[in-house]
Amino acid sequence: MNEDADLVSRTLAGDLDAFEALYNKYKRSLYRTALAITEDDGAADEILQDCFLRAYAHLPRLDLSTPLAAWLHRIAINLSYNRVAQRRLWSVSLDQIIDRLGAGSIPSPEQALERSELRERVRRAIHALGFEQRVVVLLYYLQGFSLAEIAYILDCPLGTVKSRLHHARRKLRRELGADVAWTPGAALDLG
Repeated sequence: MNEDADLVSRTLAGDLDAFEALYNKYKRSLYRTALAITEDDGAADEILQDCFLRAYAHLPRLDLSTPLAAWLHRIAINLSYNRVAQRRLWSVSLDQIIDRLGAGSIPSPEQALERSELRERVRRAIHALGFEQRVVVLLYYLQGFSLAEIAYILDCPLGTVKSRLHHARRKLRRELGADVAWTPGAALDLG
């Protein structure tokens, strides 16, 4: 039995000193990983703590054939990506998205009015989406993440991301009406 497997077994048996030894062994590399992704000392500290809390909670399910270092880093990376996604998501206001609708050539007064009305309709439609669908729409169309990256960021199955995006698109089309030749990518000028 290797050192990590021994420490895991002892931790599972209730030996908190063994868990502290795991913490001390991996804290620097996990912190560096979180810091490299988030570029924020405070966030990296929080992620390190959250990583070990999750690891402790899920230790009984750990497959001992999986290298502990890889497993811990996967947890830290997922937490880091989630933190970055949240920060990006909340640092991008809906007004910035709507402003992208108006980017481009100088429109005629009629075009400006139509675009302004469409922008307001899109704003209301996006606000009407549930949180989970809105997050997927923003990550996909505004941030440009692939569906697989979104699944990774949100720590959910790819099929769930596809389903949320599909339902969000359907709601947006229904809300905006068939008379509007609109797709989220075209409206956000990201396609």
